[in-house]
Amino acid sequence: MKILFIGDIVGEPGRLMVERTLSRIVLQHQIDCVIANAENSAAGFGITPKIAERFFQSGVHVLTGGNHIWDKKEIHSYIAEEPRLLRPANYAEGVPGAGSYVCTVDTRSGAAEKIGVIHLAGRIFMAPADCPFRTADREIEKVRSETSVILVDFHGEATSEKKAMGWYLNGRVSAVVGTHTHVQTADEEVLPGGTAYITDIGMTGPSESVIGIDREIAIRKFLTQMPVRFEPATGPAILSAVIIETESSGKSRSIRRLQISERHDG
Repeated sequence: MKILFIGDIVGEPGRLMVERTLSRIVLQHQIDCVIANAENSAAGFGITPKIAERFFQSGVHVLTGGNHIWDKKEIHSYIAEEPRLLRPANYAEGVPGAGSYVCTVDTRSGAAEKIGVIHLAGRIFMAPADCPFRTADREIEKVRSETSVILVDFHGEATSEKKAMGWYLNGRVSAVVGTHTHVQTADEEVLPGGTAYITDIGMTGPSESVIGIDREIAIRKFLTQMPVRFEPATGPAILSAVIIETESSGKSRSIRRLQISERHDG
């Protein structure tokens, strides 16, 4: 199977970029399943039920979140009822929603296949959370009862923590992909155990910005250290993603970066 994983979608520019390009990407690259991190899709902070539904209608099969998942209060009841929208599995017991999901997709071959998605949050330079490594052990055991194809979205700040997770899960999941930093890294590889890895997929949002935020506001914050209200930038957008090809055994054959920029592609 070929799985497209889209990096952090930021604001309206990111949402529109997905809507404009997704069908073309799916056709051109023969994609079977689409996963996207959408925790910044509502004006840069959080996600709303309406936005989530638009992503599903556009062809996204599973949405992941992160540290901004609760920023819009209307998502609290929605995530409790919509299993395709995930929050990190290592959040406190009793919070709404789930941290893993198994979706069924109709593949290019005509067969229905199951794909497991696990969502975790890092702890270094992030808000307090339970151990993502031990949580991964638990979630993998649960998901593997349904499918051997398992992808992990590890939403974290520190490169070292993400690298450690990749090696910790090497051979046990199909892929470990990083989100959160909004900058696509160039370290994609298939680890010896057949686990595809990249430290960060990157951002899908306004390209002439500071990781999605209006650059003048961000610069003012750095210059003055005074409180500011961050706003998403406008203008041309970029889509950052990876394409992962998996085998029925759950091992990955390949992972490659994908970037589409409106500045060059129109």
